[in-house]
Amino acid sequence: MNNAVYYVSYKLKKGADVEKFLQAAEKLNKEYISKQKGFISWQQLNEDNTWADLITFKTMDDLNNFKEVSRKPSETAKKFYAFMNPFSFKVHLYSVKKKY
Repeated sequence: MNNAVYYVSYKLKKGADVEKFLQAAEKLNKEYISKQKGFISWQQLNEDNTWADLITFKTMDDLNNFKEVSRKPSETAKKFYAFMNPFSFKVHLYSVKKKY
């Protein structure tokens, strides 16, 4: 089966502390995301004021399970999301077709 990628781009709220945002992301990854079935990796991308999370799972089923269980965010997730502008989210789900 092909890996699956959860790609979401967003902007941080004006005045958000980037270091605290990255600390919140690391805590969320350690406590929750990395423990999800099929989790492979999470990369955080940045250019100017646009951020993107690229989270890779073993299968699309694993990714969909992650999405489903994430519908009720934990307190750790809420702290992470508090840095983001919720109106800037763009979410895409991709199947990896080829790796080089």
